[in-house]
Amino acid sequence: MFYENNDNEEWGAIHLREAYQAPVNCVVPIYNLGGSYTLGNIKQINSIMKKIDKVEFELQEEHNFNWLKQFGTVFCVFDQQDSGNISFGVEKEGQKYFVKYAGAKPVDFTGNPDDAIERLKRAIPVYQSLEHPYLIKLVDYISIEKGYAIIFQWFEGECLHAHWLFGGAAKYTNTESPFYRFKNLKIEKRLKVIDAIFSFHTYVESQKYVAVDFYDGSILYDFKNHEMKICDIDFYRKAPSVNEIGEEFWGSKRTKSPEEYKIGAPIDSITNVYNIGAVVFGLIGGEMDRSFSKWEADQELYKVAAKAVEANRDKRYSTIEEFYNAWNSALNQ
Repeated sequence: MFYENNDNEEWGAIHLREAYQAPVNCVVPIYNLGGSYTLGNIKQINSIMKKIDKVEFELQEEHNFNWLKQFGTVFCVFDQQDSGNISFGVEKEGQKYFVKYAGAKPVDFTGNPDDAIERLKRAIPVYQSLEHPYLIKLVDYISIEKGYAIIFQWFEGECLHAHWLFGGAAKYTNTESPFYRFKNLKIEKRLKVIDAIFSFHTYVESQKYVAVDFYDGSILYDFKNHEMKICDIDFYRKAPSVNEIGEEFWGSKRTKSPEEYKIGAPIDSITNVYNIGAVVFGLIGGEMDRSFSKWEADQELYKVAAKAVEANRDKRYSTIEEFYNAWNSALNQ
């Protein structure tokens, strides 16, 4: 299932992050009295509780969700996002779907619901244009009286950056953490995931798109069947593109390139080479410690990955395809 990243320690703006996690305890309700109050300099927004089927969730104000009934029974909800979206796991006639909705006011949302609706609408052609075996599949989209929803196929995987369950050091040390479990898989299985990342992003490049906001939270892994999907490509965009935001450009500090901190800088294939290289270091290396001592593969692969994350753009591979070819050459030596 999907979950939106609300990791404000790493994110400088509104993020539309979905991730999958087994539906055990999908909601941890916080019961408030309604209205808002100020504690110090922080405005606390209280909430109301709603219930659909057997699932409870929070909103800042009342909203009509009767339209959800057409998609089946709600078995899971994600209501703690700052993007303006609220997401539901639904099941109908044995089929599960993920429904992502904009138009309500989730408790952590401080923006305008109309803006969230427009962002969600803009994501649709991105998923349509970049449909791929390693990408979660868009099924449908629908306009509702006071909102907009997009529907995806369900994927029984887990997000490698499950910060809502394993925040901080727990991501790396808790034996139940998806990232910990992934890092303890055999290197061959992890290399297959890296190959899938390359496969999808060379396709993205061939379609004249650039990846924006790609990091380990975009990777969903099914530990039972050893399959993966990439999720949340909402901010991928047509090339050429530039950083129009500055330091708070979309992305994680663990994978952002230097140009993703500079307003007006190009966001292109060279940028994506860095992003993918940084993710690779997270999956089979020391993440932000990019020393060879933390690397789990051979030295030839290390050299390829190290070139991809050069601070100087001119020293990186010029395209994702070039990076992928160099990676495969080193892998086959």
